Amino acid sequence: MIKAVIIEDETLIARELQAKIAAVADDVKIVEVLPSLKTAKNWFLQHAEPDLLFMDIQLSDGVSFELFERFELGCPVIFTTAYDEYALRAFKVNGIDYLLKPIDNEELANAVEKFRRQAESTAKPPNNFQDLLKTMQQPVVGRQVFKEKFIVSVRNTWVPVNTKDVACFLRNSLNYLHTFSGEKYILDFSTLEEVEELLDPKVFYRANRQCIVHIDAIQSVKPHENQKLTLTLKAPTKMEVDVSREKAPAFKKWFDR
Repeated sequence: MIKAVIIEDETLIARELQAKIAAVADDVKIVEVLPSLKTAKNWFLQHAEPDLLFMDIQLSDGVSFELFERFELGCPVIFTTAYDEYALRAFKVNGIDYLLKPIDNEELANAVEKFRRQAESTAKPPNNFQDLLKTMQQPVVGRQVFKEKFIVSVRNTWVPVNTKDVACFLRNSLNYLHTFSGEKYILDFSTLEEVEELLDPKVFYRANRQCIVHIDAIQSVKPHENQKLTLTLKAPTKMEVDVSREKAPAFKKWFDR
């Protein structure tokens, strides 16, 4: 089931769009209809982003592009609008289709199908053992390879640290890595951005400017009234890491999978 959210400030149009989606894509479940920019901002502060967004652009209290300036949204967007001058900008912010009102059912169905194709894996699973064996023997092309170990210096000696053993990376004038066993080493990298590019984003999350954390290092997450989050890392690290309210929805989706 595809979980989707509609952002539309005209009630009748929102209902009509919801009905059309149900008619052309019965696997899409509308979990929320948000009638304003303010409501949408509050919703994303409290919820993980959906699989798909249907978004109007000109809302009664602003332009919906402001959401991308406020939050790090990664979900695909099907824009539904009466204006065609925003098309170029729409495809710069996760837009996969741009439908002009009144929404045509066939165009809507094609847009959802485009989302499905984008979401599907490009490689189909092998049908039998022989196919599987052939797949395993073929060279991997185009797959990103993440760093398996970091070399650190200990008393003028190079020591390898497996990436899977790193609880977090910290920036404090210098870059450090902390292991699950409590060891701390200086990294020979200028910035955390360089380190982040080498890590598997399914395993490591850039919580803030100073910290990248391993998913298995997180002991608990405490939400605050201002929508920020505080992560408590497991012993022996036992440090607290803050996540801003802007990044909180993206973190929740990453953590809750």
